[in-house]
Amino acid sequence: MNYENFLEGGGDMFKRWMFIILIFIGFFLFLLYFSELISSTEEGDILKHPQCKYCQMDRKQFNFSRMLIVYDDGEEVGTCSLHCASIDLAINIDKTPVKILVADYNSKKLIDAERAYWVVGGSLRGVMTKRAKWAFEKKEDAEAFIQKYGGKIATFEEAIRASYEDMYEDTKMIRERRKMKRIQK
Repeated sequence: MNYENFLEGGGDMFKRWMFIILIFIGFFLFLLYFSELISSTEEGDILKHPQCKYCQMDRKQFNFSRMLIVYDDGEEVGTCSLHCASIDLAINIDKTPVKILVADYNSKKLIDAERAYWVVGGSLRGVMTKRAKWAFEKKEDAEAFIQKYGGKIATFEEAIRASYEDMYEDTKMIRERRKMKRIQK
């Protein structure tokens, strides 16, 4: 079959190929859209990073304290808490974080950790730490939390400094808890 016959007499074949190509393009665009939709949802980071890189805790269960670090080389690290994010930032000293995101305690959506209102301390037990560290998008939410549980408002720098200061005691506490779980089994 020559080209003229293909276009004139073989038009049905041309239509079939165009249909197949359009289906393929449509499917590709759907996959592209769907992957963007998943990654842009509030919990898209949980689908990408279901467990904390360091303690293997379920990040969905700890969606109120989870963090996501994005480095300048494109690597993303999902953690359950500021404690584990602090470990990652210390280990990757030669990498530059371009985004450090934390879950707002109330809404569970990821927010800029450096702009968040942090609450350090209080009576509510922290995640992977004795001295709790919680993040809030709105100052009034942080203040309401303090009214109920105590603690004090802090900046990200103050919260992460507290995380590093607490690292020894927190690590010791985690080891003791895990030892008790092994004994109970």
